[in-house]
Amino acid sequence: MLSAAATPAHADSAASTPSAPVPAVASRLAGVGSSPVRDILALTARPEMISFAGGLPAPELFDVAGIRAAYDGVLADLPRQALQYSTTEGDPELRAAVAGRLTARGLPTDADDLLVTTGSQQALTLLATALLEPGGVVLVEDPCYLAALQTFAFAGARVVPVPTDDRGIVPEALEEIAARENPTLLYVVPTFQNPTGRTLPAERRTAVAEAAARHGFWIVEDDPYGELRYDGEPVPWIAADPAAADRTVLLGSFSKVMAPGLRLGHLRAPAGLRRSCVIAKQAADLHTSTVDQAAAARYLRDSDLDAHVAVMRAAYRERRDAMLDGLPAALPGGSRWNRPEGGMFVWATLPEGYDATALLRTAVGHEVAYVPGAPFFCGEPDPGAMRLSFTTHSAEEIGEGLRRLAKSFV
Repeated sequence: MLSAAATPAHADSAASTPSAPVPAVASRLAGVGSSPVRDILALTARPEMISFAGGLPAPELFDVAGIRAAYDGVLADLPRQALQYSTTEGDPELRAAVAGRLTARGLPTDADDLLVTTGSQQALTLLATALLEPGGVVLVEDPCYLAALQTFAFAGARVVPVPTDDRGIVPEALEEIAARENPTLLYVVPTFQNPTGRTLPAERRTAVAEAAARHGFWIVEDDPYGELRYDGEPVPWIAADPAAADRTVLLGSFSKVMAPGLRLGHLRAPAGLRRSCVIAKQAADLHTSTVDQAAAARYLRDSDLDAHVAVMRAAYRERRDAMLDGLPAALPGGSRWNRPEGGMFVWATLPEGYDATALLRTAVGHEVAYVPGAPFFCGEPDPGAMRLSFTTHSAEEIGEGLRRLAKSFV
């Protein structure tokens, strides 16, 4: 035992020992910024704010009673199974239900073709882990889903934008860039794209599939919004094209049609790549939440998700129309915007000389918000572009939000 006299000297010695600095964070973080959308959502959390910024489902439309009943049923009937560790591939009943829904929508799928993920965002991370070497080339639509750009940046990929027009990715540009860049994959949201709301026509989907076959790259086809169609007819998935069947990964999500808080997505891929994603997922989280998967499977068994989606479609169609009806009075003369056939977003462009990023602070001062379009571009940004989400607020609130927005341009 140390003597009383020795203890202070020992303490003084320890206190005088210089501390070495802890290691810095990994260099892969250096070029990856925070998501502007997430930052704006934090800025606009005040209840008096009308926000067109986030692509958020309407919370009042969640089927709370049906989801609660699903959890209650699982915990009453299968508590030991639902609260235990599970397989990485996912709940067999849930995978079978998802496979049935995909097959019914025109894409023959078996349960074993699927991997359940913690949201479709995780599926992107798993694919980046499985496919991308540092410096590998990823082609993206320009503009592109922001979180995908973050994922590819973390993987150390070189992201190359492919030009788009009002009908989505331009096949001729894709052909030229793919021949030049030797890409590993193309990431595309062909139906009600985020951020633009555009839908890629069938003939362009065929051209994308054929370009992938010619140039030997993977297609990652992200489809979080496909069931939210308000006008027009469904367009077949790229994954359904025979030219792309062996090289297309289809991502899906329950976030937009059931509830984002469940964090449930799925990945459909050829067997070899799917197995690599399973291994990557084992290293990431072992498996997606067992009880959430079981509850989703029970919900799909006992409730009518299609009927619920029909209710959402009707509400969102009314809200989209309210936004489109109010935009002529809200935006400056010479502005342009599209009419999406579904999804969550209207893409608008202000006239030359306007900067949507600079104007956001003024808009927030009027208690309304949107997302400037510039961060979505991988290439040269359009300063006048802006993304407006119409799903979160009622038609009346949208009208009021647009009246507030108009004050930003006075």
